Amino acid sequence: MKTPMVIAGPCSPESKEQIDYLAKILSRIPGVSAMRAGLWKPRSLPGNFEGVGEKGLPWLSSVQEIHQIPVATEVILPHHVEQCLKHNIKILWLGARTTVNPFYVNEISKALKGTDVTLMVKNPINPDRKLWLGAIERVMNNGITQPVAVHRGFSVHNSPHYRNEPLWPLVEDLKAHFPEVPVLLDPSHITGNSYQIDPLLYFSPLENYSGMMIEVHEDPKNALSDAAQQIKPNRLSYLLNKYFTNSDAIQSIKTTKTTDHLLSK
Repeated sequence: MKTPMVIAGPCSPESKEQIDYLAKILSRIPGVSAMRAGLWKPRSLPGNFEGVGEKGLPWLSSVQEIHQIPVATEVILPHHVEQCLKHNIKILWLGARTTVNPFYVNEISKALKGTDVTLMVKNPINPDRKLWLGAIERVMNNGITQPVAVHRGFSVHNSPHYRNEPLWPLVEDLKAHFPEVPVLLDPSHITGNSYQIDPLLYFSPLENYSGMMIEVHEDPKNALSDAAQQIKPNRLSYLLNKYFTNSDAIQSIKTTKTTDHLLSK
């Protein structure tokens, strides 16, 4: 694996103080490339925390300037792109609910044409390979020559182990079609539980990935969204050293893996 791209941060920032505190810590953890912070948070049910929205953009802009760490956020509508560009946000992503809509993919990628913004494309919620491949192709056709794919798992009926099943062959299929497109692993959304992240990374084919996107919160149990799947910064540091920044440890893991399925606590 080349130098990995690791994007870490809260599911959705809750205050300026929180995002500043986390940015200060994350910017000092070796191996962290950028910070994630979803300002617009699509939720299945109304009434749940849906992110702070546009008012959080100055927070992200300030974090980039003060702590010298790029910040990534999710965009759902074209005017979100316009707002992010005004605040110099250089990394955006299309969430699983957006990837399923070819019209949204088209309009958002058109809004980014001619910019130097990195656009990440998460896999769709359902295991439809054509939707993911089609979204990446649309993005590239609209002038985004260096998209990044994010594997966050797929919703399947009665998933036996995870919140979203990884379905590794679909990632191999994507890499076969777009070998030049980096793929990040999102263990937070695949597992849905922080205690499963380490086993998932251990047994996942990390050699097929260019890094990961992971949710980090200073106080996960009190997070306003996705509390169960977020980890603390010190845990992130441990995982990065174990799987991404310690080449000797990575080689040791690859040579000692077994077929045991360690999915329990």
